[in-house]
This record gives sequence, structure tokens and C-alpha cells, in this order.
Amino acid sequence: MARSSLREFQERLARRLAEARTAERRGLLGFQCGSENWLIELAEAGEILPSPPLSTVPLTRPWYRGLANVRGTLYGVVDFAQFNQQAPIVPAGRARLLLVGVRHGVHCALLISASTGLRSHEDFEADPVPDPRPWVARRWRDLQGRPWLQIDVARLLAHPDFLDAGLE
Repeated sequence: MARSSLREFQERLARRLAEARTAERRGLLGFQCGSENWLIELAEAGEILPSPPLSTVPLTRPWYRGLANVRGTLYGVVDFAQFNQQAPIVPAGRARLLLVGVRHGVHCALLISASTGLRSHEDFEADPVPDPRPWVARRWRDLQGRPWLQIDVARLLAHPDFLDAGLE
């Protein structure tokens, strides 16, 4: 089993190194949450991994899915679709954990529906329609006219609604 884990780690490392070489051209990571397409700056994105078993935390809001142990570090897991008033994500299949916040001193993971890969700013046009959610930095449209939302991780992590995971 340890040999398999080492092989998986090496494969992930090789993929991340290859992605880092193209990061200058492709500075965004795309992902889906429910029916919405999202973008995150690569500098803000951490690792993307299949969801490990989650330990539930009692007396928390439904979108706070629990804690995940990622190589000995605990991450609070937020169902990002459910946080954004959509149906909950089943942590299986194409669903992934997107580790965010380490850069800000916070161990947080977003449960996302699927990763859609690296994107370039040139793949999008600005959409002037404002979004009422303060953690949406910008709205974009891709070349096919599909809407995309760019997440502002610092605003999300500091927002009172996000910080208030406890039930009243």
C-alpha cells in the first residue's frame, strides 16, 4: 500500500510540475460547483484531490461537511455549491477537494463538483453584470458564451457568513 501511495504522490508531483511550467500562460484553474462554473487564480489554489473520508462536526450548518485529514493536516471542508444555495455535492465520482486558504494561514477545503482544468485569462471576456456575492471577484464569459465566476479567496475566508458555520 505504501508503494502505491508513493507512486500516486510522484504522479501528482509530476503533473503539478508540468502545470507549473504552463502557469505563465494559464493562470487560472476552472472548476464546477453545482450548476456554476468557477475560476480561481493558480496562486490561490492549492492541491486538488479526491475527497478522503470526512469526519462530521455536530451542530454545524449543512454546508460545513466536516474535517478531512490530508497527510496529517486537518482541513475544514465546505460544500461550496451548498454554501452558494445549490444542491449538496456527493463526495464521490468527479467531486474533488480544492485546498484553499493555506496562503492566508487557513486550512480550508472546498468540496467541488469537478475540476475543469487550467485556463488562460485570454479565454474569457469580462461580463459587466455584477454579482451580489462579495466573494465573486469578477464575472466572465468564455468563448462559447458560458458564464464563469472568479472567486476571491481572501474575501470568502473573511466573510461573516463563511465564518459562521455553527448552528444557532
